[in-house]
Amino acid sequence: MALDVISGASSFPFSDFISQTVEVILELVVGANEVLMKKETFKELTSYLERIVPILREIGKKNIDHSESLKNAIEILNRETKAAKQLILDFSKKSRVYLLMNSRGIEKRLEDTLKEISRALNLLPLTTLGLSSAVIEDVEKLSESMQRAEFRAAITEEEIMEKIESGIQERNVDRSYANQLLVLIAEAVGISTERSELKKEFEEFKNEIENARLRKNQAEAIQMDQIIALLERADAASSPKEKEMKYFTKRKSLGSQPLEPLQSFYCPITRDVMVDPVETSSGQTFERSAIDKWFADGNTLCPLTMTVLDTSILRPNKTLRQSIEEWRDRNTMIMIASMKEKLKSEEEEEVIHSLEELHDLCEKRDQHREWVILENYIPVLIELLGMKNREIRKRVLVILCILAKDSDDAKERTIAVENATENIVRSLGRRPEERKLAVALLLELSKSNSVRDCIGKVQGCILLLVTMSNGDDTQSARDAQELLAILSFSDQNVIQMAKANYFKHLLQRLSTGSKEVKMNMAINLAEMDLTDHNKESLFEGGALRPLLDLVSHDDTDMRKVAIRALQNLSSVPKNGLQMIREGAERPLLDVLFSSSYSNLHEHVAATIMHLAASTVSQDSDQTPVSFLESENDILRLFSLVSFRGPNVQESIIRTFHILCQSRSTTDIKAKLIQSALPVLVQLCEHGNPSIRANAVKLFCCLAEGVREATIMEHVNQQFIETVLRIIKSSKDEAEIASAVGIISNLPEIRLITEWLFEAGALPVVFNFLNNGKQNGPHKNQLIENAVGAICRFTVPTNLEWQKRTAEAGTIPILVQLLETGTGLTKQRTAVALSRFSESSTRLSGSMPKRKGIWCFAAPPEAGCPVHGGICGIASTFCLVEAGAVYPLVRTLSEPDPGACEASLDALLTLIEGDRLQSGSKVLGDLNAIQPIIKLLGSPSPRLQEKALKALERIFRLVEFKQKYGGFAQMPLVDLTQRGSGSVKSLAARILAHLNVLHDQSSYF
Repeated sequence: MALDVISGASSFPFSDFISQTVEVILELVVGANEVLMKKETFKELTSYLERIVPILREIGKKNIDHSESLKNAIEILNRETKAAKQLILDFSKKSRVYLLMNSRGIEKRLEDTLKEISRALNLLPLTTLGLSSAVIEDVEKLSESMQRAEFRAAITEEEIMEKIESGIQERNVDRSYANQLLVLIAEAVGISTERSELKKEFEEFKNEIENARLRKNQAEAIQMDQIIALLERADAASSPKEKEMKYFTKRKSLGSQPLEPLQSFYCPITRDVMVDPVETSSGQTFERSAIDKWFADGNTLCPLTMTVLDTSILRPNKTLRQSIEEWRDRNTMIMIASMKEKLKSEEEEEVIHSLEELHDLCEKRDQHREWVILENYIPVLIELLGMKNREIRKRVLVILCILAKDSDDAKERTIAVENATENIVRSLGRRPEERKLAVALLLELSKSNSVRDCIGKVQGCILLLVTMSNGDDTQSARDAQELLAILSFSDQNVIQMAKANYFKHLLQRLSTGSKEVKMNMAINLAEMDLTDHNKESLFEGGALRPLLDLVSHDDTDMRKVAIRALQNLSSVPKNGLQMIREGAERPLLDVLFSSSYSNLHEHVAATIMHLAASTVSQDSDQTPVSFLESENDILRLFSLVSFRGPNVQESIIRTFHILCQSRSTTDIKAKLIQSALPVLVQLCEHGNPSIRANAVKLFCCLAEGVREATIMEHVNQQFIETVLRIIKSSKDEAEIASAVGIISNLPEIRLITEWLFEAGALPVVFNFLNNGKQNGPHKNQLIENAVGAICRFTVPTNLEWQKRTAEAGTIPILVQLLETGTGLTKQRTAVALSRFSESSTRLSGSMPKRKGIWCFAAPPEAGCPVHGGICGIASTFCLVEAGAVYPLVRTLSEPDPGACEASLDALLTLIEGDRLQSGSKVLGDLNAIQPIIKLLGSPSPRLQEKALKALERIFRLVEFKQKYGGFAQMPLVDLTQRGSGSVKSLAARILAHLNVLHDQSSYF
């Protein structure tokens, strides 16, 4: 609906435009959860806008006078909310890198939007609208708050933008600079640092620039072009093939002969080609260091013109500097292209000299290294490793290591050369100096995932590295230890290490080695991809105590690797239990509670989670190992959920979810509930899907059996709507099952059930019962919880709820679940059917009176055999009509006492009051009496007592007393001798009823 209607027709209802604005705001609130970045910023924006909604709704109820100020206010509100909506749409679709590059402008737009909306609120004629003083005060406070609102880019975003601006200004073409920058950007926007993902995001960013050109936004396009020119130097920005084509196109255009420098390239003072040319106040250009020294020596005249100079003025001559750099690059490119043949010379001295020159070039600039790689020097260098001359081999190893550093392309090219790895590994068995260079090169190569496996496959490599790592505390030994840690990610390599007796050596060095050796050994334990058997063996071999000692070490890095090692090894429950027994809980918690070790918190929290998981795996016949018993520790640990990063949050929430299910920590729920529920309510709306899912699971666990007053302190209608939204939108089946479990576990408070009905919970929950395709790993839990949730809609005190639930088609599905469900599903199903059945008598219609002459009338319609009237499934909830009685009888034979008890309760509703005769006959016809008698032998006193009450009533009928009394005598006699007080008395009363005991017996 166009806004010009307001100005063109003042009679048009303002309430429509107010409703329009409210609708847009509510869409904004939902959309803010879908943005790719800056979720918190947009949530802050929508929190302001949400506060406007009740104000607008209040205004919409008034008889509005169409004043000019009101018209202007509504126009501004409508315009700005739509602009904010568009911004959110952009943030949901555009490239993340593009959004980051424009973060400053976006923050400014958000601030401007709030200030405009604040101005609109100030234009509202509040006093003439008849609003209450409280509403007027809210408007004024909100307007003032919006005026003060400031949105600022995150510190990391500002740092990235400063690095980009610096790189553009200084014409930084260094590949490593671009690589680091692209990784920083990836981490800031939350994307993978894998090359394929970075390239994909970079291409999307370039597409946004094309869109900017199409929008004719030249200023933005120019700025983005500069950013692209900086970032495209990164490895991930283009494929090796693309770089190669670009390089050779440029190199072939240069010719084959170097050019002499132009006269203007020389500094008049030093007579050398300049590196950093600067212009003086006389207009002459000199090398910066040379003119600085000229001034430092007391000279104030220009060396060329002899005019007086202003020594404070030195302007960088950027144009000349660029020309000099281009000249140098051209000659170096030609030089590198021509050197390769010299390395193939038969004269060893010439080869050594060429390697020297190549080494110097590679050391000088990152770009030179890239040109060497693109000129395909690596196969030539690998071939030289086969020469007998030790000096040549050593120089080659050094150059290959320089080339491989920070270049996945160089690593992959190296390993792709035939016999390359074998030639490098062969150097591991030679003299110490060459061995040191070879292991350093292998260490560098191993940093590429695709290369790592190739190294470990070379025969004898692992054995040589293990031997080297056993040596003295030298750099080569440390490199070998680090390389073994990296190679241990492969199961095959770990097998080779075990054969080389490496674990025994590792444990010995962990206890007795120097600080650096201990560090490397701990890194090995932290990063090895070990089998559970090997992890157990390491603990049995004595790894735990030295690692625990390192957790208390003064050196933070040492602490970190020790904790990471414990995190790795504690994933085996047996090790986790040993850690608890040996007191690992205390030092780990102390590190986690200390803000001084924030970089360790993620690993500590994960380790604590492993320890919690180990307590669940304990055998029931063992003395349980207790973990996290102190209430103070419990509350302090959970409080960290509000103050730590997402990985720590997730580990802590999962820890408590695990402990709430452990038999060794039965009272942890009671200690946790009061402080946890309000936090979990908030986390159920968290933007991180994993944190939200774990919060939902823990809330589900804690909600079971909580006092009504406690729940009502924290649960409101909005929370109910949040839970329903999770059920409908989540892709995580475990989260959905737990969200349904929350509905099932919440106390049956009338208000909560009304909120659930209003939110449309019934069809959503019923859909999980009605969907026969549910087949995932959480199928049983989902159905159990869905039936539990349905139960709350069947309370017999509210007939309207029962009717709505029955009309949805639930009863036939529940009857099916009595045959196919788990024990808990059958228990909850029987509870629901029992509740329905309690209402059947009052709903059952009376039989119609027969009219006319009876002998000519149609045979009378048979009424319900239990209720005597007209019954139906959806109309009277009759168990007989639903075919539920026989499945309930069958459930009496279930091993699960809960399912038996609930089924018995449902069957007992058929023999209440005046339905004893008819109900008992139906039970007798379906052979229900003998299963009830068998329940007298149940180990559950509650079940025994309910079975006794049922039989006491049934045996009032002579027919049933005669038919089944004999079967019941022995179990009843047994209960009079061994049963509890009430059970014993009730059994004796039935025996008296059966004429087996006298009424004056001592059993009464």
